[in-house]
Amino acid sequence: MKRLYVVSVLLVVIGVSLSFTTYNELPNDKKKFVVVLDAGHGGHDSGNRGNGYSEKDIALNVVLRIGEALEKDDRFKVVYTRKTDKFIELHERGKIANDAKADLFVSVHCNSHRSQALGTETFVLGLHANDENFNVAKNENSVILLEDNYQANYDGFDPNSPESIIGLTLMQEEYLEQSLTLASFVQNRFKKRLARKSRGVKQAGFVVLHQTYMPSVLIELGFLTNDQEGRYLNSEKGQQEMAASIITSVVDYKESLDAIYNFPDTKDFLSSDAAQDSGEKELYEGVTFKVQIAAGSSDIELKPYNFKGLDELSKEHSDAIYKYYFGQTSDYKEIQELKNIAVGKGYTSSFVVAFKNEKMIPLAEALKVNTSSN
Repeated sequence: MKRLYVVSVLLVVIGVSLSFTTYNELPNDKKKFVVVLDAGHGGHDSGNRGNGYSEKDIALNVVLRIGEALEKDDRFKVVYTRKTDKFIELHERGKIANDAKADLFVSVHCNSHRSQALGTETFVLGLHANDENFNVAKNENSVILLEDNYQANYDGFDPNSPESIIGLTLMQEEYLEQSLTLASFVQNRFKKRLARKSRGVKQAGFVVLHQTYMPSVLIELGFLTNDQEGRYLNSEKGQQEMAASIITSVVDYKESLDAIYNFPDTKDFLSSDAAQDSGEKELYEGVTFKVQIAAGSSDIELKPYNFKGLDELSKEHSDAIYKYYFGQTSDYKEIQELKNIAVGKGYTSSFVVAFKNEKMIPLAEALKVNTSSN
């Protein structure tokens, strides 16, 4: 039997519960979705200086724009790792997020390359799929060499060693799946709304992501070393557009979680015998719901014995990631029941996703479609 190797992701300590679960258990009047915004580099760490631009300044400008918008929305609480040109050690950035009990960690950077490479990419923590991903992580991780006593802070971690990167990762599929969801939202917005070249959602061993205990992504806005893209990212227009796209992605992500847990008449559906026996359906025209049960870099044959006996399986391959689904239906009540079955089989981090015209859409958007019952 083949094993399902779930890609290593955003390092967490065993026993730490999902951040969005904690958030949804709060009383309604106390709920705040905590987003930690991390502007890469700062102070004596300028980041890359492609074409003479300053990564640390561009990242900070974009982060401050994101934070300013989210702070105007009462649903969010924003925490910054830095709001000024200040050097913050990588392990401190993770500590800030953990102390804030954040629901989401978003780190913003700019890329560089010896060629005229261009395009956006969003990373989640994982094993490198190729040397290129390793080099991106190595460049961002090398900042620890500027820190005092870095060997003690990172337990001998060597940013130049692939073996050290592998040592960072811890299998924790709950955070991988949620992080991939946000990363997909971010990349789709960049590509579809801003017409930026998308280099996709990727996995690599970033120390700053390793330090966090919640869904986390690292966004590379583009290449400062590319003449055209560098000018765009250094401009007020470019920074505003990139920030606006990330803002929308964060809101979509939060609303998708809200829809999973708080959509009327579904939260307690499976615990209600009357609801299960009523025979009523909750149909959404043109929408197909599926239960995402796993994600990873391995291509696994869709056989029940590979998925703890589950059938009605499907998968999607995008950006070197395979996503595995159980069931498909336009009936939201039915998909909730299927999700419960998946959880009972051991897929405790499974969640509902929605498709329209064969493309994934935010669950909150899908649930706005008029329903029909019979």
